[in-house]
Amino acid sequence: MKRTGKMVGAAIAALLVLAAGSCSKLDVVGTDSVRAFGNVLKKLPPRELDWAAGPAWSLDAPDGAAAFLMLWDENTLSDFDLVLEIDSRPFLSAGLDAALLNGWQFSDGKLSYVLHLDKSAPAEYAAPLEIFKQIVKNHRSVVGYHGALDHYGVNLGDGNLFEWAKDMTTNDKDIVFVLNPDPFIAAGVDPAGIEGWAFAKVTVDDANGKPVQVDKILKPFNLL
Repeated sequence: MKRTGKMVGAAIAALLVLAAGSCSKLDVVGTDSVRAFGNVLKKLPPRELDWAAGPAWSLDAPDGAAAFLMLWDENTLSDFDLVLEIDSRPFLSAGLDAALLNGWQFSDGKLSYVLHLDKSAPAEYAAPLEIFKQIVKNHRSVVGYHGALDHYGVNLGDGNLFEWAKDMTTNDKDIVFVLNPDPFIAAGVDPAGIEGWAFAKVTVDDANGKPVQVDKILKPFNLL
């Protein structure tokens, strides 16, 4: 009986190890987001930035009014920044008082929202797709799936995201810059009056997984 118990215990332990390994392999969103991000890079080649601290890339909107930046600092252990950068002029024209805008940096005509991450990867991961793989590996919680639009995305916090289509051949919104309108409204912006941006209801899942509609400021692009 003791031997049988040991055998059963060993079998259960083996199953638990197998299950843990299977769970890591079944991260479909994490794995497939890399593939889809790679497809976006082929259609919208990233621009290498003159960034003395380390590798830095900008994925620029076709109209030049917004960008998603990945900034790597080789001189520190923790400075790895993901940034949404937008042209401030349409927002200023729509009533923005930049001094009242919380959470955003205002400099050189640009508004920037920054997410600081622990780098957690060696410096040789310099190419944009390799950097994104490291984001998925080390900061999985910031990468998600938006079912309503069939998008993957990076959540920079406070409702600000950069999203891209899971399948560009079946989606007319291949990339989307997504902003939380609340700080802009509080800073005097008429969200419906921002030239080049849309103010719309978007369906998202709440903390309980229930679909709800929220207001967003959007700039979508079809790359095909």
